[in-house]
Amino acid sequence: MDIKQTDKTYVADTYARFPVAIVSGKGSLLTDDEGKAYIDMGSGIAVNSFGIADDLWVQTVSAQLGKVQHTSNLYYTEPCAKLAKMLCERTGMKKVFFGNSGAEANECAIKVARKYAADTYGADRYTIVTLKNSFHGRTLTTLAATGQDHYHELFQPLTPGFVHAAANDMEELKAIAANTKVAAVMIECIQGEGGVVALDETYVKELRGFTEENGILLICDEVQTGNGRTGELYAYMNYGITPDIVTTAKGLGGGLPIGAALLGEKAANVLGHGDHGSTFGGNPAVCAGACSILERIDTDLLESVKQKSSLLKDIFASAEGIESVTGMGLMLGLKTTLPAEEVVKKCMDAGVLCLTAKDKVRLLPALNIPLDLLEKAGYIIKEAAKPEKN
Repeated sequence: MDIKQTDKTYVADTYARFPVAIVSGKGSLLTDDEGKAYIDMGSGIAVNSFGIADDLWVQTVSAQLGKVQHTSNLYYTEPCAKLAKMLCERTGMKKVFFGNSGAEANECAIKVARKYAADTYGADRYTIVTLKNSFHGRTLTTLAATGQDHYHELFQPLTPGFVHAAANDMEELKAIAANTKVAAVMIECIQGEGGVVALDETYVKELRGFTEENGILLICDEVQTGNGRTGELYAYMNYGITPDIVTTAKGLGGGLPIGAALLGEKAANVLGHGDHGSTFGGNPAVCAGACSILERIDTDLLESVKQKSSLLKDIFASAEGIESVTGMGLMLGLKTTLPAEEVVKKCMDAGVLCLTAKDKVRLLPALNIPLDLLEKAGYIIKEAAKPEKN
């Protein structure tokens, strides 16, 4: 099969794919259909937490597939219950709703926030404040939540009830809350699709205090930042706060689709029977794999993520053509003198797969990428970022 041509013929043309067809891999090395090897610095956009074909993950998922691959949520399964328990014990949250993606997790969070506000204050308190430059998903409602106008243009009318405030501007947020009945504020501590931009610590802490004082729920979207990516289990932990709802997906599944809304004390019992649901949510094979991922994101791994982050930052420090480095842990954005797309292409030609986010080169390698591969990739990226001299 000509993979690329068949894809172009039969798959909806929604992706500007790189000219690479991946056929196999192991760990942080990928191989294309022409036999070329690449160091993977994207991990499926922060999904393959322990790389490709991780032995323990494969064994755990395969073992569950040999027992029961799906039952529906009409019945109990051990992997679903075990994963929910692990997530609550690691975060202090009280309940978990499982879906299949980050967008679904955010949809659940929005529904919970609106129902909580309606039950507590009345049906007219439903507005969700999100931040400009944010990204929360591709459904109509999570698009409405996303604070980037260009995502909205083709799909009007979007779900009403969302207001976008400038990041790191508490005065604007307070003004919105003074004139609007706000149910919740939803933030990404690091705006991934917005260019790998971390929120200011002072702002996040003040926001948490303000929401608590005013009966407003705080939702942290940890779809991309979660599951060890920033050097803590969840990015909000870098800021010393505890939100009311946490959404996560991507790296939790290790390569299989999962989304989870973690509900704190106020939100834990908002949903009753029939208020929400998902056919595949809590799938036993997916949850078994997620358990094998989560139980390995321990103190030692998180420390290694921070060390690897420092290694990359040292490589890029004062590098010609790299103007700045943003982000935390193994979620980094490089502002380059050359267009990011050009740097990514040069890296690809040299055997390193990177991503972009806005005008930056984005790096999201596996959490356990070996140091020698990480260092090699770092120097290739550094070289690719150099402007060509006339």
